Order: sequence, then structure tokens, then C-alpha cells
Amino acid sequence: MSPLGPLDGVVVIELCHVMAGPTCGLMLADMGADVIKVEKLDGDDTRHTLPPDINGESAAFLMMNRNKRGVVVDLKTEDGKRVLRKLLETADVVTENYRPDTMQKLGLDYEDLRKSNPGLIYGAISGFGRTGPYALRGGFDLVAQGYSGLMSITGEGPERPPVKVGAPVADITAGILLAMGILAAYVRRLKTGEGQMVDTSLLEAGIVHTYWQSAISFATGEPPRAMGSAHPLNAPYQAIRSQDGYFNLGAANPRTWQLMVEAIGRPELAVDPRFADNEGRMANRSELIAELETVFTTRTSAEWLEILETARVPAGPILDVQEMHENEQVLARDMVQELDHPVAGRVQTLGPPVKFGATPGGVHRPAPGFGQHTREVLLEYGFAAAEIEELAASGAIVLGDA
Repeated sequence: MSPLGPLDGVVVIELCHVMAGPTCGLMLADMGADVIKVEKLDGDDTRHTLPPDINGESAAFLMMNRNKRGVVVDLKTEDGKRVLRKLLETADVVTENYRPDTMQKLGLDYEDLRKSNPGLIYGAISGFGRTGPYALRGGFDLVAQGYSGLMSITGEGPERPPVKVGAPVADITAGILLAMGILAAYVRRLKTGEGQMVDTSLLEAGIVHTYWQSAISFATGEPPRAMGSAHPLNAPYQAIRSQDGYFNLGAANPRTWQLMVEAIGRPELAVDPRFADNEGRMANRSELIAELETVFTTRTSAEWLEILETARVPAGPILDVQEMHENEQVLARDMVQELDHPVAGRVQTLGPPVKFGATPGGVHRPAPGFGQHTREVLLEYGFAAAEIEELAASGAIVLGDA
């Protein structure tokens, strides 16, 4: 089995900061791409996201930038632009998450770069996309969650204050979508030799999480509202109260519903006219949950989960993040891994979410120090040692500790 990932040999120049773009680079790097992260003179903003830190290193930066090499280039200087153009002459992919007009002002947008590299795949993430009346607006995860409708369906109910999804799902999903788009464009390039622009946004990343709710809205003409942990189409499918807290119950289809009522000793609920089918259970969901909780509050969550597992009823605990890190299935899937960082020491990180049988890839490099690989990368791209020193002296690049 090769230790290399399926993207071994693919070179990605990452001109991204904070989360959405770096998520894309993280996905590609985990699959074996050589992702060269180009930072500005004051670094990726995530370097300054403190606390928490590990021996002075930003925990957020360490998480989002493992498996990448790091260089520092001042793109506001002509020499800095020259350095970047040299890297991009032979790169397979470039990614950026600036406002759509930023790279154009620098003379580094797709139309400029494709002249010297027709096969270049240019991946861009912005707040609202490259077209439309909002194209030049900046975007943040919170703002995108509001625009996308996500915050209207998240929270305890329509009469409660608006709540965003706890994780930055627009940022993370946009990064995953861009990685998917880049891979599709790369497949086409293997056939034609031609690169292309790939464009997605935080707005669209939020919208794709509304598939069920959009289907309801299209069909009924009414916007769905927040339902807590409940499902808009099926019941019971939500967190349910036990003697010592809550657990998740997913007994919504006919078979699992029948198995569940038998497992909890309430088979009569299956023929109750209010609950006999999913339509009835949805229409009478409050009464349904009240009936079920009279039973579930008689035992602990752990006891019920054992009973439901034996009966093959989908259910599970509600873990906090630290409990998730310690979960046996999470560990068995290598989703918590460790790396040695030269400053932070031994650090934990999340593992790659996609596994490959023949070309596994994986986590093999800690997040780069500031400018750690500037000299190494420029030497690879044909810059002489003396020229590199001159560029550093002029401020066009920063040479970190290798």
C-alpha cells in the first residue's frame, strides 16, 4: 500500500486565510497534494486568533494548516508579485478567498494567470460569489447563515431568539465544495489539458444545507421554522428526555417505529390513530413526544441506548466535543491524530474524513511556522540563493526558521 495520497504530485498554491479557503487546502493536502500556503507579511489572521494557544502557537492555525508548506510573500510589491507568478507558472491549482476584485487589482486574477498557464485551475471562495448584485460584498459565516435561511430553521422555535449553527458550517462547507469543484475541474483537465475558474461562496454553502426545508417551501409556499432538534419531515427523530438527560432517537420509518414501541413496552402506540403513520406522528408530534417521555424518563440514557441498540433502533448519545474525541468509533476511524510541532510540541489534530484503500494519504506534517518553507520553495522554483537573500532584504518575502 502506498503511503502517498491520490493527489500526490498535484501542486496547489493557497492564497487563503482564516477558514473557508484553508479548509479546501486542508482537504487537498490530506489527499496528498503539495499545498503551498502563501501568507501576507502579518500572517494569516488565524495566527493571531488567541486564545487558545499551545506554547504560543494559535490552536486554530495549527488545526487548519497541517500538511501544508508555508511561505510569506508581500503581494503589494512588484518583487512579491514576481515571486508568486513564478510559482503559478507551473502550479496545477491556485485558491483564494479575497473579495472578487482584489486579485484583479493585483493583476493576478484568472484571466491574467491563464495566459502563462492555460492548464491552471483557479479556485475562488467569496461571501456571495463572483456574479450578482452582492458580488463585491465581503462575507462572513454568520452573515451567510442569516442570508441562506439557516438561522431561521436553527434554534428552539420561531418565538425564540435567532441561533446560528454552532460550527461555522458556511465556511467549512464552502471549503469542501471548492475542493470538490477543483477535483472535477482537474478530471476535465486530464482529458483536455485546459484549466478553468471554479467559483463558490459562503452563501451557496449555507443554502445547500436547506435541501429538506427548501423542498417543503417549494411544495407548500410556506417557510419552515426552527424545530429544535426535531426533523421537519419525520417523527420521532429528535433529542428526547431520559431520567438523566437527553439522547437522540431516530425511529421515524415504519419498521424502526414498530421496533421502538415494542422495545419500550408500548406496542399500543403503533395502532393509536394519532401515531399510526408518519403523517399522524408529525401532526401530533407534541403529544407523541409527551407519551414517549413518560417512558424514557424512567431510565437513564445509557440504559435506553443499550435497549434500543439490542432492538436495532437508531439512537445515540449527545456527546460534547471532548467526549467525541474519546469515543471508540472516532478513535477507530483515526479521526484524532497527533503531530510533533517544532514550537507547540506534541499536538492533536483531526484526521482526514475520507479514507482511500490504495492511496491513503493522511496527516504527516504540522502547520508551518511563519515563512518556514519560503527558502525551500523558492529554491525549488529556480531562484538562486543570492536572489532569495535580496528578496528578503527588500521585504518582498520573509524567511522563517526552516
